Amino acid sequence: MAGSTGNAVATLPPKTAAALQRYRISAFVVGVGLLILVATMILKYGFDIGGPTMIWGPIHGVLYIAYVLLAFDLSYRERWSIKGLLGVLVAGVIPVLSFVVERRVHRKVLARERL
Repeated sequence: MAGSTGNAVATLPPKTAAALQRYRISAFVVGVGLLILVATMILKYGFDIGGPTMIWGPIHGVLYIAYVLLAFDLSYRERWSIKGLLGVLVAGVIPVLSFVVERRVHRKVLARERL
């Protein structure tokens, strides 16, 4: 199965394949970062420990900005609809959803389907 994915990526134009790889990495990083942010928010509002949120909140913000830029890059190359792009951007702010949407985006791009 991994071999078939590698072959499918090889059929994409090189710049699209690179944009897809960057997007996939950013979706994973933002997804994990959002889970960490949720944990820090639980500490802040459940246990009155605000330090971790003060540190991780801005870090997650920078990660999300990178995710947005990389999603825009891939959407431009693949000519996504505005609705598809907005769905991907919203996925970066809902815990766990970025993992689900990343898989969908990956399949659609490999199949050369628009989002």
